[in-house]
Amino acid sequence: MDLGSDFWHTTSLPTHSIPPLKCTDGPNGARGSRFFNPVPALCIPCGTGLGATWNAELLQSAGALLSHECAAKGAHIWLGPTVNVVRGPLNGRGFEGFSEDPVLSGVLAGAIIRGVQGSGDTIAALKHFVGNEQETQKVSVDVCMSERALREVYLKPFQIALRDGRPVVVMASYNRVNGTHVSENKKLLGEVLRQEWGFEGLVMSDWFGTYSCADSLNAGVDIEMPGPSKQRGEKALIAVGTGKVSQRTIDERARKVLELVNKAATSRVSPVETTRDSPEDRALNQRLASESVVLLKSSESILPIEPEDCTDIAIIGPNAKLPAACGGGSASLRPYYTSSVFQGIQAQVPADAKVHFEPGVFGHVLLPYFTGDHVTDESSQPGVSIAFFNEPESIQGRKHFDYQNIPDTTYQLMDYTHPEKSDVFYISMRANYQPEVNGCYEFGLASYGTSKLYIDDHLVIDNESEQAHGGMFFGHGSSEKRGTYDMLAGRTYRLRVEAGSALTSKVPGAFISVPGGACRLGGSLKLEPAEGISRAVTLAKRCKHAFLIVGLNADLEKEGKDRESMSLPPHVDDLVAAVLDAHPDAIIITQAGNPIAMPWRHKAKTILHSWYGGNEAGNAVADVIFGKVNPSGKLPVTFPDRLEDGPTFLSFGSDNGRVYYAEDVFVGHRWFEARGIEVAFPFGHGLSYTTFAISNIRMLASDVLVDIQNTGSMAGAEVVQMYISYSSPQSAKKSRFLRPVRTLVGFHKTFLEPGQKAPVIISLDKYSTAVWDEKCDSWVCEAGTYTVSVVVSSGCLETELTVESDVCWEGL
Repeated sequence: MDLGSDFWHTTSLPTHSIPPLKCTDGPNGARGSRFFNPVPALCIPCGTGLGATWNAELLQSAGALLSHECAAKGAHIWLGPTVNVVRGPLNGRGFEGFSEDPVLSGVLAGAIIRGVQGSGDTIAALKHFVGNEQETQKVSVDVCMSERALREVYLKPFQIALRDGRPVVVMASYNRVNGTHVSENKKLLGEVLRQEWGFEGLVMSDWFGTYSCADSLNAGVDIEMPGPSKQRGEKALIAVGTGKVSQRTIDERARKVLELVNKAATSRVSPVETTRDSPEDRALNQRLASESVVLLKSSESILPIEPEDCTDIAIIGPNAKLPAACGGGSASLRPYYTSSVFQGIQAQVPADAKVHFEPGVFGHVLLPYFTGDHVTDESSQPGVSIAFFNEPESIQGRKHFDYQNIPDTTYQLMDYTHPEKSDVFYISMRANYQPEVNGCYEFGLASYGTSKLYIDDHLVIDNESEQAHGGMFFGHGSSEKRGTYDMLAGRTYRLRVEAGSALTSKVPGAFISVPGGACRLGGSLKLEPAEGISRAVTLAKRCKHAFLIVGLNADLEKEGKDRESMSLPPHVDDLVAAVLDAHPDAIIITQAGNPIAMPWRHKAKTILHSWYGGNEAGNAVADVIFGKVNPSGKLPVTFPDRLEDGPTFLSFGSDNGRVYYAEDVFVGHRWFEARGIEVAFPFGHGLSYTTFAISNIRMLASDVLVDIQNTGSMAGAEVVQMYISYSSPQSAKKSRFLRPVRTLVGFHKTFLEPGQKAPVIISLDKYSTAVWDEKCDSWVCEAGTYTVSVVVSSGCLETELTVESDVCWEGL
């Protein structure tokens, strides 16, 4: 009972009328159960994009939307939200988390959980508990930190989310914490989560994240996912028989699974995976995306622009036509639709406007894969043909046992099944391609399993004879091998990939085995950077308005591999600098889920930052550019000037199997403020097309009140942020704890019409002044005088709070 039956379902017991429960990946949508040829799905902005909204009420609405989407996908359990702290810029999966700040992360996670679980049809699985802040060696790395940092920074967002959202499921992380894998950690799962916090729900393993039988059962992991089980079943019988696990423990684990089944028994979910792409869903998703956009710089108020003024415009950059919907890995899905910034701008300018495009340079790490916009299948329809065999291509007369059409030249087969499929099987992917211009084209092939590319039956890439590890496909895939082929515009070329399944792979094996296999074929015209930049500069010079879109993509930010630097892809900074020299008023639009370096930021007059914005990513940016939406996003993470300035520069990755969280409680903005380090753009920063002023700060019992007024000429929203510091001008007493300069304790987003004035109330509670006292092994609200600071973009107001005596507490 305490194990999964397949990749997405729990085990059913038909003789006892116990049905299976279905899980689906989040956190920025509900993919459904299929990695291979999945049903299209809603895609909301990534975690940091949601964090940039600073809008808990809006995220609760997003949670309700996700619940409807889960029901359409037949899923009872949504594997989200991700509430791990965005500790540094290089985490390949950092875009899934909300923020570098535990309070912002926890409050937003609690809100989206309330929305997901509000209807009673969907269960949220809060993840990844705890310390999963990197992809490097994530299943084995020992995350070492002080008890105070663990409590105040890394456990705290889980604690707040449990208090505010009451998730039914918590997912244990892959890594170790202070020497012990979390899935075997009695202190974290038993003492903290269950006893101290009173969690009564189910603890689920991360996928393939159960590494033992007895230890994980005794620690408190109720269900091993996915199935078939590797660590339970027969092993559990032996563990009970030898006294390593008690019958009572087995009963406890089984009881939690049965309680989960009972909670989901009345869920109204579709018996088959379906779609629900409604105008109302699109409108809410557009609001999520637009509220996430951050206006980083506006030194000459060039924005917003009147669409009618855009008669001859240049759209430049490697990300201009990239529909930056989501990052890579388990967060990725097939969106209902996408919108690139190019498409968003083009849709809003006059129909007779001249819209010119130059990529300048390419920003991809992997060559972009071919979609139905570029290739046709063997029936001349948009897409790709794919056939499955039990014999390799060398066998004459082999016959396929399955044949399908898929939308693009990528596939993942971890959930692919067929009654005639052998353990080792083979795949033939075929498409017809017509290049737009003459030239030398470069192709790239990466796979989990062996693969070869043929063009018109000429071998172009051999990714079979030798393979190197590349970090793709959840860390199992090969590196991308490349080859070139001269092509003529308008001629049709036959692309054919012959591949083997996962068991044919020659890549050094990972600990977690994933079945099936995967493949990705990409390609594009080969572009020399100097030539591309020259063409972009020429275009920028002759157009009144120039938009330059650069950033990262799902090749760089993905599950399975961390980034190596904060830099944009090669030659992109050169492109930005050259275009700004040619057109100083060019509007820079950046796309990334984590902080990026901007060495050209002082030269730029206008910088907009967007994230992986879901279905509406490009439309949202265009709405901000043309003033349909007044930007209100605030950075949920600090953008450092240099990676070397940040708290994780010397403590990220692996030091002989360990990573030391040496910055302790000084994570993110706390680090930069404590050390007085100038940053590119600080935590909480974000500009507007209007102005706001605050006044009349006062306290009423445990509430802090302040009046805020829109003093500009355009309706907009401002985030009121509240921080607390131990000290005041009237008190010379020092804390016995080493504290941050200030700590975020609350926030509220307010929408105001021009001239409108309204009060904002933010409450203080026991969390606001609490520090983890390692000597007492409890929270303590230390006696003393505190400065309460209320901050908006235009300034700060302060008042004081006095705690008369130490107050110790535990629990939620």
